[in-house]
Amino acid sequence: MADFEGHLLITLARIASIALAVAALVPVGSARAAAAPCVVKAFPSQGRQHVAALDPSFDYNSFPPTSGPHYPLPAAWNPYTREVPQAVLVHNLEHGGVVVQFGAAVPRTTVRKIFAWYLADPDGIVLAPLPQLGKRIALTAWRHLATCTRFDVTAFGAFRDSYRFKGPERVPRSAMKPGQ
Repeated sequence: MADFEGHLLITLARIASIALAVAALVPVGSARAAAAPCVVKAFPSQGRQHVAALDPSFDYNSFPPTSGPHYPLPAAWNPYTREVPQAVLVHNLEHGGVVVQFGAAVPRTTVRKIFAWYLADPDGIVLAPLPQLGKRIALTAWRHLATCTRFDVTAFGAFRDSYRFKGPERVPRSAMKPGQ
């Protein structure tokens, strides 16, 4: 009986060591839970010329755009309930702003969370719907785009803090208050 128990303990120890080795190779939690909420990409500049109208043959190199020709006047630093023309918002990016846009299929509860995040530190931020994003949320800054599958306060704050007030045409924070 002692030989059997000894053999059983050795077998259990081997199984435990194999299980530990396998566990070290497998990430904790599900892949979905561990997935980053946002993917951030940088894009080459497409210039920053002011235009009265976009050339119909021109295509921005990202969606939503992060640089390129744009209208002469930026949008006021506000939350909006309607879509704002992208050629207006690019001007906000040029000034060092961050634009947060959400698709038509983003739940209202999520939009409320984004709005609360905006209200906590609204300077230099425009918040607006962009129906074509569907279930996604996009954060843009000059030459940078974060595409997000959900709202994440840490990811949104990191993007804002990394890129806000750093556009090619530096505008003082005092001129980037809501309503201006």
